[in-house]
Amino acid sequence: MQQKTTFLAFIALGVIWGSYFIFMKWAADFITPTQITMLRVVFGFIPLVLVAFLTKSLAWAHLRHWPHFIAMALLATALYYFAFAKGTGLLPSSVAGMLSGSIPLFTFLAALIFLRGEPVNVHSVSGTLLGFAGVVLIAKPWHAGPDQISLEGVLYMVGGALSVGLSFVYARKFVKPLMLNPMALATYQTGTALVMLLLITDIGGIAPVFGDTKAMLGLILGLGILGTGVAYIIYYFLVNQMGAIAASGVTYIPPVVALIIGAVFVGEDIRGLDIFAMGLVLTGVWRVQVARQNAL
Repeated sequence: MQQKTTFLAFIALGVIWGSYFIFMKWAADFITPTQITMLRVVFGFIPLVLVAFLTKSLAWAHLRHWPHFIAMALLATALYYFAFAKGTGLLPSSVAGMLSGSIPLFTFLAALIFLRGEPVNVHSVSGTLLGFAGVVLIAKPWHAGPDQISLEGVLYMVGGALSVGLSFVYARKFVKPLMLNPMALATYQTGTALVMLLLITDIGGIAPVFGDTKAMLGLILGLGILGTGVAYIIYYFLVNQMGAIAASGVTYIPPVVALIIGAVFVGEDIRGLDIFAMGLVLTGVWRVQVARQNAL
């Protein structure tokens, strides 16, 4: 029964992470990327803080680590969410989802630069090269005309992937030694980001998104409650059940889900080259993970 629950949670998390690109796309028709980010964090913080209180994960003594909460709030929440919201607004949702699959590649590069002991071998080098070749093929910078992919949108997606990649390295180097409960860390990180975003976000013109049922439900339920709050809770459940390396395999699912949603439910034009490029990214991620597993 426990294995079935873990498997279902694994699939559910992949679907949740893969579907939020279309929700960002819908919201982008009405409000700015900063407003999308702020509302996502608002509604994502609610389930997190409730579970944290119910599990008694929070403690006043944790506040002495506030500099680390600020760093994680910036890298793993505010900048990451903003960059993805901006990039998704400029790209087809399927393309944005496929580019999100590059996160583990940027995590590897950041770890290679800032941490000792990251494996450098045939698997890791070839995986990184394959992955970035896939990103280039998705972006198609040589392609001109009305179907041209927004280079600005691609750069925002890459920037978001780099930001969250750096956050994993920061957490491993500075936060992991603190031995904080993961639920507490997620709550502090998201709550700190919420305060930052409330201070800088102009809420003028934010009302129209609540006048469109599809965009409102996508933003509140799909992007906020499920895509942020519940996703954190499921992810840490998987880490506890499967271990961090096995749980990271969930990153293979979102690009595929985003591709299917874009092609089947939205009618976005998906070509064979796009599928091939996504395959290169996922193969690259797999090879980098193999290198890490072999190094353990």
